[in-house]
Amino acid sequence: MFNKPDVDGHQIRKLKDFSDGSPNVRIIKNITSLVLGIAVWWILSLMPGIGVILAGPQDIIKHALPELLNNGATGEFERLLLLKHIRWSFQRVFFGWLIAFCAAIPVAFLMGWYRTFRDLIDPWIQFLRTIPPIALIPMVILLMGTGEKAKITVIFITSFLVMTVTIYQGVKNIDYTLVKAAYTFGADDFSIFYLVVVPYSFPFILTAARLGVSTALTTLIAAEMTGTFYGIGSMIQTAQIYFRMDKVMLGIICIGLIGFILDRFLLFAEKKLACWQ
Repeated sequence: MFNKPDVDGHQIRKLKDFSDGSPNVRIIKNITSLVLGIAVWWILSLMPGIGVILAGPQDIIKHALPELLNNGATGEFERLLLLKHIRWSFQRVFFGWLIAFCAAIPVAFLMGWYRTFRDLIDPWIQFLRTIPPIALIPMVILLMGTGEKAKITVIFITSFLVMTVTIYQGVKNIDYTLVKAAYTFGADDFSIFYLVVVPYSFPFILTAARLGVSTALTTLIAAEMTGTFYGIGSMIQTAQIYFRMDKVMLGIICIGLIGFILDRFLLFAEKKLACWQ
C-alpha cells in the first residue's frame, strides 16, 4: 500500500499496521462474522441433502436444548442434563490441563538448560507426540480402569507433550546476546536462568497454555471414550448412535464455546502479564 508521491515523485510506502485496531470496530466485525456464519449454517441446514446430517440452529433450539435442559423432568437424573455434561467435561479438561501445565514447565526448562537431560527425554517426547490419543485408550483403561483418573490421564498426556515442546522452543531460541551480556556483568548461572531465561521464555509459557487448552478439548472426546455417562463427549457419542444430529451439533458448539472462553481468558492474561514485550 502506498501514499501519494513525495516532492521527488517517489512513492512513499505505508508501514503495515499489525495492531488489533479500534476495539469497537473489531467487535462490530466479530458480531458481523458471527451473524453471517449462523445464517450460512441455517441456509445449509434447509437443503434436503445436507439438512439430514447438518442440524440447523432451529433444530437445536426446538428439540435438543429443551430435552437437555429442564423440560418438565421431575427426576434429578434428568434435570439440567446439559449443564451436568458441561460441568463434568470442563472439570476433566481443567484438571488434565492444569497437571500437564505444572509438569511441562520444569521438564521444558530442564531440556533447554541441560543438554544431557534433553538428549534423554526429547526422543521420547517426539515419539509420543505423534501417537493419536485414541490409541492410548486401551492401555489407560487396563492400567487405571474407567474412572476419572483414566480420562484426566489421556488429556494430561497430550496437553503435556504440546506444552513441553512449545516452552522448550522458547528456552532454546533465547537471544544469546542477552546471555553474553549477563556474563559480562558477572552473573552466575542461577542469575542468568532466573533473570534472563525465565523472562524471555514467559511469552512462550503463555502460548503453551493456550495450545494446551485447545489440545485438551480436542482430546476430550477420546478421553470420554474410556466409559462415562456424563460429559459432552459421551453426549455426542450417544446422540450419534440414535442419529440425533441436533444433539451432536449442540455438543460440538458447547466444546467450541468452552474453548473460545478459555482461550480469550488466557489471551487476556497474556496481554496483561507480558505487556512488557
